[in-house]
Amino acid sequence: MHPAEEIYCEKSKRLRGKTVVIGMTGSIAVTECFSLIRELIRHGARVIPVMTPSAARLVAPDAIEFASGMVPIIELTGQTEHIKYLGDPTAADLFVVYPATANTISKIANGIDDTAVTSFATVALGSGVPVIIAPAMHEHMYRNPAVAGNTELLKSWGVHVLGPHSDGVRAKVASKDEVLAWAVRCLSKDDLNGKRILVIGGRSEEPLDSMRVITNRSTGLMSLVMASRAFERGAAVDLWMGECNVPLPDHISIRRFTTVSDLVAMTDDIDHDCVIVPAALADFAPDFTEGKISSEHQHDMMLNPLPKVLPIIRKKCEKVIGFKAESGLDPASLEERARQRMEAYDLMAVVANDIDAVGKVTTSARLVTAEGSKDITGSKAEISDAVLNLCVDRR
Repeated sequence: MHPAEEIYCEKSKRLRGKTVVIGMTGSIAVTECFSLIRELIRHGARVIPVMTPSAARLVAPDAIEFASGMVPIIELTGQTEHIKYLGDPTAADLFVVYPATANTISKIANGIDDTAVTSFATVALGSGVPVIIAPAMHEHMYRNPAVAGNTELLKSWGVHVLGPHSDGVRAKVASKDEVLAWAVRCLSKDDLNGKRILVIGGRSEEPLDSMRVITNRSTGLMSLVMASRAFERGAAVDLWMGECNVPLPDHISIRRFTTVSDLVAMTDDIDHDCVIVPAALADFAPDFTEGKISSEHQHDMMLNPLPKVLPIIRKKCEKVIGFKAESGLDPASLEERARQRMEAYDLMAVVANDIDAVGKVTTSARLVTAEGSKDITGSKAEISDAVLNLCVDRR
């Protein structure tokens, strides 16, 4: 067994049965391809590596063969590899240029075929295979009017251009997680295509003094997974995130808030088709003390009620799904609490979940609607899909 087979579907089956062709060009960012190829395989993809001669000088073809389990294609032969893998509807499902240099972007945009990678691109664009391009170069090169114009031309043809992400000097290549998310989006059902979905997550933090805050243990993982699954299913996604313990992605539009008041001020910007709110928001806030309260003396703290955010959101959007966290309740009692919340705030649905599962991969949950309720216990991805299915059903 080749080492690439040992990691097949190690993380998920989201790309199982799919073939991804990766075209590697002569940017130093090509060194990232090894981990990208392995990540795609871990989610079930078969990866066909294609390299320009410049890329092969920066990364050893033997290393790419080890990563993918296939000898990389550097020159086209009588096997007409570009047609074999991208010229037939039963061949590869996706073509990714990672990284894409200014040179390669401009060649593809102008129909120039002088490397295996550009020939693969020509066939992919002609056959209708989805194409992803991840630019990587010096910032000045990316700002060159010709390169910028060629990039925009590719976008107008339906090419998905990821990033680049500027640090002021370099136009850095998209991360492997961003490419993976777009690969899944391109190759999955797009039943949320055309829908704008807002996910509000994380935890609020209410300041006690200039150093201390009152908060809770929410990690923000549920909202991150919810936003990611909505993105992968074709939605235009905004994620409003409070404080959290999870890394935030580059490919989803993100706004941050700290206090409940911060979030309330943001609600004027809601113009989405559906709002999903897994956020753990404070019900009370202490009187704020400037500076640091002395730890040498007793301190009496007064808690003041904060506005309920769900009713405010409901005034801005017809389709709002809330979350109700409880602990230690039987299913009937859990459903009743959720139904009370749903009816009081006129929500489309409420997900009642067990706070004992905070931060874990699997969560105990029930989806409560006006028609009834059902157990949606499972991974956070499975719960997310159950909720998003409701968004599709309620178009």
